[in-house]
Amino acid sequence: MTAPLSHETNPGPDQGPGAGTRILVVGGGYVGLYTALRLQRKLKGGEAEITVVTPDPYMTYQPFLPEAAAGSLSPRHVVVPLRRVLDKCRIVIGEATAINHAERTATVTTLAGPEDGTGATRLTYDELVLAPGSVSRTLPIPGLAEHGIGFKSIEEAIGLRNHVIEQMDIASSTRDPAVRDAALTFVFVGGGYAGVEALAELEDMARYASRYYHNVDRDDMSWILVEAADRILPEVGHEMGQYAIRELRNRNIDVRLETRLDSCDHRVAVLSDGARFPNRTLVWTAGVKPNPVLAASDLPLNDRGRLRCTAQLAVEGTAHAWAAGDAAAVPDLTSDQPGTETAPNAQHAVRQAKVLAENVIASLHGRPLSNYEHAYAGSVASLGLHKGVAHIYGRKVKGYPAWFMHRAYHLSRIPTFNRKAKVLAEWTLAGLFKREIVSLGSLEHPRAEFEWAAGGDRPQRD
Repeated sequence: MTAPLSHETNPGPDQGPGAGTRILVVGGGYVGLYTALRLQRKLKGGEAEITVVTPDPYMTYQPFLPEAAAGSLSPRHVVVPLRRVLDKCRIVIGEATAINHAERTATVTTLAGPEDGTGATRLTYDELVLAPGSVSRTLPIPGLAEHGIGFKSIEEAIGLRNHVIEQMDIASSTRDPAVRDAALTFVFVGGGYAGVEALAELEDMARYASRYYHNVDRDDMSWILVEAADRILPEVGHEMGQYAIRELRNRNIDVRLETRLDSCDHRVAVLSDGARFPNRTLVWTAGVKPNPVLAASDLPLNDRGRLRCTAQLAVEGTAHAWAAGDAAAVPDLTSDQPGTETAPNAQHAVRQAKVLAENVIASLHGRPLSNYEHAYAGSVASLGLHKGVAHIYGRKVKGYPAWFMHRAYHLSRIPTFNRKAKVLAEWTLAGLFKREIVSLGSLEHPRAEFEWAAGGDRPQRD
C-alpha cells in the first residue's frame, strides 16, 4: 500500500530507491529531469531517496513547442513522462511555494489539496536541488492580462494552434469586415527564440491552411512582430538576425523594431510608434523571470532574483543546496569578461545537470567537486518549415541547411532513445503526407457541450 504524503518526513523505502540521504529536486524541466535521472542511475539502492516536486507529470521539451503549435509534431512527443523515465524516484505533482533551507523543509501544494488546517504540505530533505525554471515576465500593460496568450507550455502551444485556425474559420464565416480583419490579425510581442519561432511556424501553417478556405487568402492575413530592441534573435548574431528579418519581411510579416506594446485594451494593440491593430490574437513572449519560489526562500539571490551559485553549481555560502538552469546565476568560466554568467538556455541546462548530479554524488561520498565549464557553441533557430538560421562555432548558416541543423541538434537533445525514435518517425511521416489543419478548441472546455445539452448556455469560443 502506498503511504500518504507526510508533513514532516518523506515516505519510506516503498516510495523511492531507499531510506538513505533524502534528496529533494524542485522542478521537472531540463535540469530537474536530467539531474534526477543521473542520480538514480549512479546512486545505489538504499543510498538515497530521491523526490521530484513538479507541477506537471512530464518534462516539456520547449524548443519543440513551435513545431507542436504548427502541427509538425504531436503534443505527446514534445513531452517526456517523468514517472516512466524516473522510475526509481518519487514524483510529487505539486507546486513548491516556499523553501526554509535552515530547517531543511519545502512547502508544497499538491493536487490533493492541503492535508491539514495550515493549507500546506511540508517535505523535509537533506540535499536540495533547485531547478524550478522560469515563468513569463509580464508588464502592467492595459488589456494584457485579459487578452494576452503565453507560449511556455504545451497547453499554450496547442491552444494557440487551435485559436489561429478558429480565427480563420471566423473570418471565413463572417460578413462583418471589422470582425474579419481582427480575426486575421496576429500580433506577437517579443523577438527572441519563442516569439520568432512561434510566429514563423504558425504563419507557415496558416498560409498552408488558407488553400482550403474558399474566401481566405494568405494575403488577407496580417502578422506583426513587435520587438523593443533594435534586432531579433540576438543569440544567432547580428548578420543572421538581419537575414531573419529579411526572410520574415519577404513573407509579408511586419517586423517592428525598437517598438513597444503600450496597450491592448478592447482587443486593439496600440504600439509605441502610434500604430493600432484591432486583433483577436496577441501572443506575449517578451521575456521570463525567476520562479516565485526563489523569492519565498531563505537562499541568497542576485539583483535579478536568481540564486547566487558557485562554479560547482552549489548555492553560494550555503551547504547542501544546489541549483542550475534558469533559476541559477552560474559564473561563466569560459568568458574573458569577469562577472559573466552562463546564459539560461537549454544548451547549458542539460550540461549543468550532469555536473550538478555528479557534484551531489561527490559531496555525499566526500570527493572533490568539479567546476561547470562549457564554451557556448552557438545557436540555431527555425523560421518555419525548411527555413532557419544558425551560428555554430563561428559558422553562419541559413535556409534549409540551418533548418536541418536545428532539427538534428534538438533531436539529439531530447531525452531517451524512445522519444527520439518517435519524433524522427513523425517527421518522416510528415514529409510524406499533408498537414492536419483541424482545430480542436473544444478540448480546452470538454464539458461545454454536455452543460449546454443539460440546459445551460450555448458554449462560446473566445
